[in-house]
Amino acid sequence: MFDYETLKLIWWLLVGVLLIGFAIMDGHDMGVGTLLPILGKDDTERRVMINSVAPHWDGNQVWFITGGGAIFAAWPFVYATAFSGMYWALLLVLFALFFRPVGFEYRSKLPNPAWRATWDWGLFAGSAVPALVFGVAFGNLFLGVPFTLDDTMRSFYSGSFWALLNPFALLCGVVSLSLLTLQGATFLAHRTEGALQQRAKIAASVLVIVLLAAFSGAGVIVWRIEGYIIQSIGDVGGVINPLMKEVTRQPGAWFGNFQKMPILWLIPAIAYVGALLALLAIKAGKTLLAFVGSSLACVSVILTAGVALFPFILPSSTMPKASLTAWDATSSYVTLNVMLWVALIFTPIVLAYTSWAYHVMAGKITRDFIAANDKQLY
Repeated sequence: MFDYETLKLIWWLLVGVLLIGFAIMDGHDMGVGTLLPILGKDDTERRVMINSVAPHWDGNQVWFITGGGAIFAAWPFVYATAFSGMYWALLLVLFALFFRPVGFEYRSKLPNPAWRATWDWGLFAGSAVPALVFGVAFGNLFLGVPFTLDDTMRSFYSGSFWALLNPFALLCGVVSLSLLTLQGATFLAHRTEGALQQRAKIAASVLVIVLLAAFSGAGVIVWRIEGYIIQSIGDVGGVINPLMKEVTRQPGAWFGNFQKMPILWLIPAIAYVGALLALLAIKAGKTLLAFVGSSLACVSVILTAGVALFPFILPSSTMPKASLTAWDATSSYVTLNVMLWVALIFTPIVLAYTSWAYHVMAGKITRDFIAANDKQLY
């Protein structure tokens, strides 16, 4: 249906769509988990928070799983290199995520306050740590990941876990954490009422400021660091390996795509529009509109990073020509084509089912609702 070059571009876009879906859907679950021990002042309020996302959190996590599967299938070279090089960081995310299903299921099994408080902090860690590490990972992509390729295309990583935690990457982690926590705060403001809702509104207002400050600061730094430019490459519509190109580095290169197509500046602009919309809507009491605004910010921040990096997926700081791109790190034409048909068939089904589930489970979660369904709820 499409030629190989077009399929490569389509799958770059589809992986981005999955990441955006994760940020919007599972992001508000993680945001609620991050805010759980902060906004919930007693056990009932924390149960209100947990049960606001309880019907959907496991389904929303499928966006994350599907995204990982799509990277494995569409960009196996990227998957292998990133998961071996960033092994400890990804293992940290995995172990943090363990707290989520266990915490949801076991927190309310016992009425003991210490038991429940322990699981509350477990849910916090299972939500905040992945959100932070995802941003740290993106930050390191802009700096370049220290790996090389030999003549047989084997990758060798020369960095360390602690090297990933550099100041710029941590700033990107703050962007990610504040973005997903904002998503959770606006969701809570929409699903709750009373004092808890007011605290969620205050949290959302603070998080908008943190997000915009961190996003702006990261942008300034990206302008100053050395980006990557492809000087020459083989036929991007054919089968090429990563070593069949020449790559140079120069300050400001990550803004190259925006300079070539000025209309792309609208993408980062939407982050400010979405965040400010969330802030104004919160103050006006229009909580659903606030959630739409924070969702727009999620779309914009991820697209901004993707457009800045394109076509690079995993740049190499020690061997720039070995950097993995959307043109030379993809699966075969047949694989991408079959995957596209699967995506075209099943993505609308998933979206329809998710929309129906949220429609059925719509409404406020209140203290009275928790008391009336004490034995059935988390």
